[in-house]
Formats: sequence, C-alpha cells, structure tokens
Amino acid sequence: MKGVVAPELPAAFAVPAAYGDLLAAVLALLALAALHSAVGIPLVWVFNLWGSADLLYAFYQGNASGLAPGMLQATYFIPTFIVPLLLITHALVFLILLRRDTVAAA
Repeated sequence: MKGVVAPELPAAFAVPAAYGDLLAAVLALLALAALHSAVGIPLVWVFNLWGSADLLYAFYQGNASGLAPGMLQATYFIPTFIVPLLLITHALVFLILLRRDTVAAA
C-alpha cells in the first residue's frame, strides 16, 4: 500500500521481516490446529522458537540495514507497541512449555 512506509525503507529489513512474520503466522495456526494431537506441543516449540528468533533478527536487521527513524511511517506502532507484547508472550509460552516438561518428567 502506497504511503504506509517510506519508499526508502531498506528491502534488506522489510523482506526478511515480512517472510519471517508470514512463516510465524503459519506455524502458529498449525500449532493451534494440532494442539490436541501428538505433534501439537512440538509444533508449539517450533513456532515459539521461530517467532522469537524472527523478532530478534528483525531488531538486528533494522540496525544493520540502516533503518532510520521515520522510515516506518504509519507502521511505527508495530515495534513500539506490538513487538514488546509479542516478546512477553513468547517468554510466557516458553515458561509454560518448560514447566509442562518439568511436570511431565516428575
């Protein structure tokens, strides 16, 4: 959509972020659909590891590709509000998964 981000937004940042988010969304939906099967919990692990790595890689790539203030324009709220909530959610899911494994081992 024209005007959502600045035309000078580095493709080195935007393309991996877009495909990483798309894969994370697909993994989340697969994990949700398979939650009551034998592959459900391993899929949640895969989704959570991928989603966390994708967010951290976007931080790195934003710095490495020369992302400057103002280039995100209308999408500034994503790293400002959404990404911190996603990081907290991933941390909580890791906590639940680790506790579940600890209880299962006992």
